[in-house]
Amino acid sequence: MQEEIRLSTGIAGLDKILHGGLANGFLYLVEGSPGAGKTTLALQFLMEGAKNGEPGLYISLAESEAELRHVAASHGFNFDNITICKISPPEIASVAGQTYTVFQPAEVELADVVETILGKVREINPKRVCIDSMSELRMLARDSLRYRRQVLALKEFFEGRDCTTLLLDERFREQRESQVQTIAHGVISLEVLPREYGVTRRRLEVTKVRASSFREGYHDYVILKGGLRVFPRLVSGEHRGPDNPQEDLPSGIEELDAIFNGGVQRGTSTLIAGPTGCGKSTLCCKWAYSAALRGERTAIFTFDETKQSFLDRSRGLGMELTPHLESEAIHLEQLDPAELSPGEFVERIREGVEQNRWTIVIIDSLNGLMNSMSEERAITVQLHELLSYLNQVGVASFLVLAQFGLLGQSMSSPADVSYLADNVLLLRYFEAQGEVRQALSAVKRRSGPHERSIRELQIKDGKICIGEPLRNFVGVLTGTPRYKGGQELL
Repeated sequence: MQEEIRLSTGIAGLDKILHGGLANGFLYLVEGSPGAGKTTLALQFLMEGAKNGEPGLYISLAESEAELRHVAASHGFNFDNITICKISPPEIASVAGQTYTVFQPAEVELADVVETILGKVREINPKRVCIDSMSELRMLARDSLRYRRQVLALKEFFEGRDCTTLLLDERFREQRESQVQTIAHGVISLEVLPREYGVTRRRLEVTKVRASSFREGYHDYVILKGGLRVFPRLVSGEHRGPDNPQEDLPSGIEELDAIFNGGVQRGTSTLIAGPTGCGKSTLCCKWAYSAALRGERTAIFTFDETKQSFLDRSRGLGMELTPHLESEAIHLEQLDPAELSPGEFVERIREGVEQNRWTIVIIDSLNGLMNSMSEERAITVQLHELLSYLNQVGVASFLVLAQFGLLGQSMSSPADVSYLADNVLLLRYFEAQGEVRQALSAVKRRSGPHERSIRELQIKDGKICIGEPLRNFVGVLTGTPRYKGGQELL
């Protein structure tokens, strides 16, 4: 059996979703709301063919050639080996020398428009064709039966010419299905999702490809200078690292490692939860700093703190990160939740793990990540896929979760994600001897035994100090403990 020829769309992420690209010689529908990037996608498809010596034809029924070239120039596209053909109703319906000042689409016969399109294809004999947009043909058809017959005629014509065709069409929220969807060999749907604040989120879905598998579901994408960049949905089961023996990952603090019976293990996820300012980010930074001293690479994504503030605070605790940033042992990135989509964030992590060999990934904090996904209903599923992926490739992940409240029974979490983590380190404020103090305790370690005691944590004089178990106190985690006597605090 002859292997099916696949054509690259010119968009790496979309090719991955389509398992190699579009099958050669068929007709595809690209539908989406205004501003979704249909024209940009089509131009990238034609340019990819032009790079391989395949002539391309862009037939526009709405935009002028000047508008299309303006779009291309904004992305730095080169139209070599691509022909732009603007077909407008006055050119079709008028006789030589006649000019129309007022024009109604219903006055033009659809068959004449279609014949003009076919004539251009016969003249140029392209390998890739884009027709923009089908909504113009639909208006000329005036009824669905006539429109469907003309679309079928287009499909039969192109399939006999070894030509791969993209039909661009407008799609609105109330529109569930169109005539072209049932006729096309494949359908790519682009969607624009408005947010209450921040940049507009865009996502695509391949809803249909005949006789071919593809990655189902929604995939985020952005429109940048240079075209669309698509972030395929992460499937953790596709990524399997080598089966390495379990190895502890030391933090550089002897008492903290003892709490986890030697340290957290590589390929596990650790949730560090507690109220604001209790030392969560500092402990994560200590793990990253210790890894850098061993020659390992770490990525720190901070949502809630500026990059400079993070460096200054670390320096005050004896952890100078600047040399490690310069050597790329530590990647520190400040993210804006209003400018980020979930798919883009996950793709950054995946690329860093595979290309930069990160062994530790720190997300500080989950609150900021959740804010960037505030309209996302499947946030816990995406987090599960991300953590499963990191676990399977042997990367240790640390997640910071800021809880609401400071003391006592007022403590609460914005979301219950503790079940996703392999390890959970809980930090608390408590009152003792007229001072507000800090305590920490490991409440979960999935990979083995751990110390169940509660220890005092102090961050002062450029040091992180963890004391002996607070065995003579009751109710430390409530914030108002009772002292039983016989033990001195740090």
